This record gives sequence, structure tokens and C-alpha cells, in this order.
Amino acid sequence: MIDYDLTRIKALFFDVDGVLSAETIFLHPDGEPMRSVNIKDGYALQLAVKCGLHVAIITGGKTEAVRKRYKGLGITDVYLGAAVKTNEYNELLQKYNLKPEEVLYMGDDIPDYEVLSLVGLPCCPADAAPEIKSICKYISHRKGGYGCGRDVIEQVLRAQGKWMSHEEAFGW
Repeated sequence: MIDYDLTRIKALFFDVDGVLSAETIFLHPDGEPMRSVNIKDGYALQLAVKCGLHVAIITGGKTEAVRKRYKGLGITDVYLGAAVKTNEYNELLQKYNLKPEEVLYMGDDIPDYEVLSLVGLPCCPADAAPEIKSICKYISHRKGGYGCGRDVIEQVLRAQGKWMSHEEAFGW
């Protein structure tokens, strides 16, 4: 369980590679990286959006399939090619008038370190780099690409009384 007042969380920001997709990618014959995605992560992401949380993707990857996947889940803030992720993080804080303590960020490797050190609730998957684990308040029991996103989202929505309580959860 996450040891944090999850009722304060208004925004969920995620890295993709190693978090919402497994750390191994396949290369298409045309050279395009191909990622796997977790269906339960996807369900939780779209539900978080429907429940009014600000959900954003901040990734160094540049594959348009990533944008299409997450836009299809209702996520409007999808940042590809983010070399210095603090830029997108600061933009999102201003855009939604957020305080750092209202943000959960989940990352797994060195490019996420700076953002993780700024947010109120830094989280990572079970297979994150040791340097990342050392600064996170919550380390999921799930690996990247295997439900770690669902893990944190479900905990936040449960704490806020939004899990299994909205018609969005059941598609009504």
C-alpha cells in the first residue's frame, strides 16, 4: 500500500518505456520500435481520466503509436521525445495549477530521476533502476508493462472513493 495521503492526488504522470510497456521492445522490420501494453493499465488510465484526474504521458520515445494508444484512452497530454522531462512537468503544473504534492509520477530509469525528485509522490515499478528505487516513496510489486500503472491508479481511485463507484467504471 502507498504510504501517502492519496486523497490529495489530482494528477498522474507516467513514463512509457519500462513503466507502461515492458523494458524490452521489439523492432519492426522497418526499424520502428514496437511496444507491448497492459490492458489493465489501459482500463485504469481511461477510468482515471473519466474520474477527473489529470493524466499525462511524458516519454523520451517518439513513436506515434504511443501517442495514438494514449490519446485513444482519453489522455490529452501526451509528450513524445521529452529529453528533459522537467520541462513538460513544469508545463503541466502551470497548465492545471497543480502543486507538486498533488502529483504522482511513475518512472523507472535515470531520465525520470529529476521529475521523481520534484513530485509529491514518486513511484516506480518493481524492476526500476536502483537509483530510482532509492528516491521513490512507493515501489510497485508489479514490473513495468505488467500492471504497475494499474496498481498505483487503483490505489489512488480507491482512496478517493472513485473505484467501482462511478458509472464510468461499468460503462453505464
